[in-house]
Amino acid sequence: MMSLFDDEQIMKSFIRSERHEAAQDKVKEKAILMLQKGKISVDEIQTFFPELAVEEIEEVKGEVMQLA
Repeated sequence: MMSLFDDEQIMKSFIRSERHEAAQDKVKEKAILMLQKGKISVDEIQTFFPELAVEEIEEVKGEVMQLA
């Protein structure tokens, strides 16, 4: 019985994690698009996208540099 509960908790945690990751990916895509369109500068990423961690901001910067 305890094993079923543990498995259910693990699955719920996994789903939550996947949803969070998907949402973060969308935010990063939006930041990249705004940078490409010239709507914001690299320095403004943290201001307009505070939900991104420093590592994610660095990823966005790297992707934008590759596309330039």
